[in-house]
Amino acid sequence: MPEDRPTHLGPEDDRFSHLRSDLAGRAVDVVELVASSVHDSVIRPTLVAVRAVVFGLIAAVAATVVITAFAVGLVRLLDVYAFGGRVWASDALLAFVLTVAGAGAWSRRDSPSGGQS
Repeated sequence: MPEDRPTHLGPEDDRFSHLRSDLAGRAVDVVELVASSVHDSVIRPTLVAVRAVVFGLIAAVAATVVITAFAVGLVRLLDVYAFGGRVWASDALLAFVLTVAGAGAWSRRDSPSGGQS
């Protein structure tokens, strides 16, 4: 190894140290800017969509439970108090009511051909 090569940097060779530290600070700022823009444009909308799906599923399950409990309670109420133990009469009454409601909804529907039958 040649002896005429300097092994350390003197004070005159350290004149660019402030530029190196400034470059490191700017690099950190760029990485932080990229990370925050990725978070704002990708991760946040994804979280909002996932939350909407989860809350929608919870609402659908809760609505199914409530509707089922209401239907069972209504059949029991009609069976015990209205028809005196005749389940077929309760079922027939509910079938009639639901058929009339379905026919009404069917008559109000929009046809896909623009309103012409």
